[in-house]
Amino acid sequence: MKIAIAQLNPKIGDLIGNAQHILDAAHEAAAAGARLMLTPEMSISGYPPRDLLMQPSFVKAMADTMAQLARDLPPGLAVLVGTAEPNERSHEQGEKSLFNSIVLLEKGQHQQSFHKRLLPTYDVFDDDRYFAPHSSNNMFVLDGIRIGVTICEDLWNDEEFWGKRNYRQNPLNDLHEQGAELIVNLSGSPYSAGKQKLREAMLSHAAQRYQLPLLYVNQIGGNDDLISDGSSVAFNRAGTLVCRAQAFAPDLCYVEVESSSGDLAQGTIAPQPDGIEAELWAALVLGVRDYARKCGFSKAVIGLSGGIDSALVAAIATTALGADNVLGVLMPSPYSSDHSIKDAADLAKNLGIRTEALPIGSLMKGYDETFADLFAGTEFGVAEENIQSRIRGNLLMAIANKFGYLLLSTGNKSEMAVGYCTLYGDMNGGLAVIADVPKTKVYAICRWLNAQVSSPSSLEFSLLPPPSSLIPPNIIDKPPSAELKPGQVDQDSLPSYDVLDDILDRLIHQHQSFADIIAAGHEAEIVTRVVKLVARSEFKRWQAPPGLKVTDRAFGTGWRMPIASGWSAAAVEKLSQLQSATPTPA
Repeated sequence: MKIAIAQLNPKIGDLIGNAQHILDAAHEAAAAGARLMLTPEMSISGYPPRDLLMQPSFVKAMADTMAQLARDLPPGLAVLVGTAEPNERSHEQGEKSLFNSIVLLEKGQHQQSFHKRLLPTYDVFDDDRYFAPHSSNNMFVLDGIRIGVTICEDLWNDEEFWGKRNYRQNPLNDLHEQGAELIVNLSGSPYSAGKQKLREAMLSHAAQRYQLPLLYVNQIGGNDDLISDGSSVAFNRAGTLVCRAQAFAPDLCYVEVESSSGDLAQGTIAPQPDGIEAELWAALVLGVRDYARKCGFSKAVIGLSGGIDSALVAAIATTALGADNVLGVLMPSPYSSDHSIKDAADLAKNLGIRTEALPIGSLMKGYDETFADLFAGTEFGVAEENIQSRIRGNLLMAIANKFGYLLLSTGNKSEMAVGYCTLYGDMNGGLAVIADVPKTKVYAICRWLNAQVSSPSSLEFSLLPPPSSLIPPNIIDKPPSAELKPGQVDQDSLPSYDVLDDILDRLIHQHQSFADIIAAGHEAEIVTRVVKLVARSEFKRWQAPPGLKVTDRAFGTGWRMPIASGWSAAAVEKLSQLQSATPTPA
């Protein structure tokens, strides 16, 4: 049996368009001699459809679209399609009204339904909000082969691999006991840095543990803040990788089930991005491209400060949308250094993007005159600094409104964490491209990017000849600065970024305590200040544009912290002191 793995890029809610993508892949798979085709989780609606699932008309439209798709599929090909289906027991049992389902379409009809058993509620996942968990195993027989069906999270509960269970059931173990001969998993798994290695290790372990061939298909594409990387795979009974689809691109690949052994034959293995920086670059480019395309934008505008953050965002946007579709705006103030203006211009020249210069000195004077009486007797401070940022934000928003451009904000994760950003200023935008990329990683990606310019085709640039450095070296080498007052650098207000990012990683990703972070070698005063800044900046993050998620803990749909909270660094420090002063019982 030849099985096609259709790695598709759906648009949330575009039922007709998504069905057409499935149909196109099905015709190609049938022409290649495939008997079965796999598509990702919720492939008819796109994943995650979120509260669209609360609209009965949307659920009905999915069913109608599925019925038409079944009639249109080529004969001789069975297709597994992801959708949501009504839970007929919901009124009797008090359960949620829907199942997260996979439907087997064949011979023009809906042949069988399979429902997700394990419903994740952590990080960005909210399945329990919409779906009821199914209690029965999912299996069907095709050409004499007993095929077990799992949906995304159903495979992420192997106590041997994880050392524990997060759910009482293990669907894979249940399918094995019921005689499944092959397992398929249909997923909409979002990307985070390094996740594919973990996925492949887990899937390999599962195939080897149960001595079952395992095929995994994943969605690809950006949907709001989430990016799915694809990287669909297949493993034989020994847990050996026999097939891998492309990363961060649609793909249609094939795996053959050998009639003699019932195992998988060797197929094509696409390479993975080489290193975390390459992964992040590919993810961010895809995220920007899809966000713009799926929201109806073809062009983007970016404020170019001459700093490293705006440089990286400009490079990402140029790759995602094309140089002709990116406008860089230089907005120098009296505090802007000559080298910053030159660096921004050099960057734009390297990228081949158009620029406009809008000096803001006269606008700053207008604000000074307006506030002259009210601010009399006070010293220049944060209010005046933020006015500069808000002037720039207004100018960029005006350009975006006037010409229908997507405004890309350029703040990084380190700044977002501690609030080193201005509401209604540099936080303005429709998409925060690097809001989940720490400052130290911004530098790492830029250095990696400059190392790639000898082979520009690998980055989808059409730069001939390529510049010696895509990101001007001075942008990377100079101390970072917002340039909102004379001689200002970021480290006037913040710890060095290597120190800050390590503290933030321990606090946000590793969930370490105040005491643990200090024990790791950080000064208590600095830790206290950073934790306070993170807590105090929550109100800003609630008002930020959506940011592309590329780590396992992003400031987005998976981050649910209160704004008004008594759990601050001061409280944590006090509790730590009380605990250390309390005698340990003998």
